[in-house]
Amino acid sequence: MKFGVRKPSIKKSFKARTTSKVKRKVKKTVIPAYGKKGVGMIKDPKKSVYNKVYKKTSFSLWDLFK
Repeated sequence: MKFGVRKPSIKKSFKARTTSKVKRKVKKTVIPAYGKKGVGMIKDPKKSVYNKVYKKTSFSLWDLFK
């Protein structure tokens, strides 16, 4: 488990900003649970708990500038 500052990834940051709205809309129509809150706990509880703890115990460099 990581504690403290997360290392920023330029590649992942760029990918997240350029994923189109159309792609998300298509996924939402095809997969009914896509983007809904709490679905992660049903699909993969172990990963969901890990991610929740990870987000609470670490922070991004960009958070320091906000």
